[in-house]
Amino acid sequence: MHGDLKILTGTSNPALAKAICDHLGCQLTPALCETFSDGEIRIEIGDNVRGDDVFVVQATCSPVNYNLMQLCLMLDALKRASAGRVTAVVPYYGYARQDRKVSPRAPISAKLVADFLTTAGTDRVVTVDLHAGQIQGFFDVPVDNLYAQPVILEYLRPYAGDIVIVSPDAGGVERARSFAKKLNAGLAIIDKRRDRPNQASAMHVIGDVKDKIAIVVDDMIDTAGTMCAAGDVLLKNGAKEVMACATHPVLSGPAIERLCNSAFSQVIVTDTVPLGDKLAACGKLKVLSVAGLLAKAIHNIHTESSVSVLFV
Repeated sequence: MHGDLKILTGTSNPALAKAICDHLGCQLTPALCETFSDGEIRIEIGDNVRGDDVFVVQATCSPVNYNLMQLCLMLDALKRASAGRVTAVVPYYGYARQDRKVSPRAPISAKLVADFLTTAGTDRVVTVDLHAGQIQGFFDVPVDNLYAQPVILEYLRPYAGDIVIVSPDAGGVERARSFAKKLNAGLAIIDKRRDRPNQASAMHVIGDVKDKIAIVVDDMIDTAGTMCAAGDVLLKNGAKEVMACATHPVLSGPAIERLCNSAFSQVIVTDTVPLGDKLAACGKLKVLSVAGLLAKAIHNIHTESSVSVLFV
């Protein structure tokens, strides 16, 4: 086993880092994160970490580039401070949707971000619900891709017996099928046509949703166009109630306004991305915490016990 357990955080999601520490019964190791007037970031670790097992909790959410750079600088600082092992805990992995070339002369941004983190000095990565599981292969260090499904399933179980799980597109069928199997629920799929980036049109439903509570399951909600279109078409097809469920509440652009005016009775998300004022702006949002899940993963990694027991 490596040295003492140390938990650090940047400025992206300090509330989640504090909740993880509460589960582990430890305190956050102080770290100075300042910004110079020209936008440069200054990092300074406030405690001795020589030989320690250090976990840096930092989601690369908005502002994505700032939080990513802050994470890389923290990793470099820990490496130069002779930490025994450094693990980047990235609850939300930014740039994950750019995991392949979709047009000529385009970058594979998710791979470049993986190179950034590895070069900066991380020995391991822990993340939650990667947009594409194959991103794990972009790293030359171990990656633990945890699933928020157990946290969400616990909330949904009281609805079991009267629900149908819905995938908002063909790409999410495997995720929706897994939810449906564990809740002994039906499965439906939205046939979607994407007109341009961040805009989508839901066409029709494959499966029976009539007189059921339809729960649309996805890995993230960005501008909420896909989700809200799915909610509308489900109601038109006879669902008595529609709910949305996603791990990462990115909620950019018109997302909050769309969700407030949507057909959804509830929008269930986790705290991988901090919501701030957005939570108060939309009364339909229900936030579940993944702090316990991440705390168990950190504990098992630190004690060199199995992490796979946390996978669903």
